[in-house]
Amino acid sequence: MIRTSMIAGAAVLALGLTACGGMEEEAPTEGAATEESTDQEMDNGGGEMTETAGENFGPGCAAVPEDGAGSFEGMAQDPVATAASNNPVLSTLVTAVTEADLVDTLNSAEDITVFAPSNDAFEKIPQEDLDALLADQDQLTDVLTYHVVEGQHAPADLEDGTFTSLQGGDVTTEGAGEEFTVNGDSAVVCGNVQTANATVYIVDTVLMPE
Repeated sequence: MIRTSMIAGAAVLALGLTACGGMEEEAPTEGAATEESTDQEMDNGGGEMTETAGENFGPGCAAVPEDGAGSFEGMAQDPVATAASNNPVLSTLVTAVTEADLVDTLNSAEDITVFAPSNDAFEKIPQEDLDALLADQDQLTDVLTYHVVEGQHAPADLEDGTFTSLQGGDVTTEGAGEEFTVNGDSAVVCGNVQTANATVYIVDTVLMPE
């Protein structure tokens, strides 16, 4: 019953110009102003962009491939589950998402933020417990959907944030600059990663709902 409501929640998600003078030589300046205004409008547009197009940050970003489908540029072209499957840093997460049958749910969602546990995060879980989690689809779905919140959130939103997860529980964030934690003890190791439908923050600990 919990899982049914979570999947339904995921489906719900599956969502100026400044006048310049007439001189010809001023046209490039006018064009630049147009681009700047458009960027600002997108950044302030209420969720879709909200500054998410900024730089990636964090020590874990060094492990992301520099090119190809698993690179930052490549991931931006695909929906989140597909993008994650191309990034070797997230291979265990992809296995878990597949076992929980959440690939289509995540790929079809619109404007979400995913706190994505790295392979190292899953390695913190004793193997016996991890195997049991992967074998229990309901519990696995509960855990994985707890890592997903509505809206694409910029780093500034994480400075003192409380977000309702797709699972239904609250996820809290705090920090500043390029150092953020989730639920107090899970550190963001690579932040502001863009996919076609999500903003991703790779974290070093698997989040567990209460």
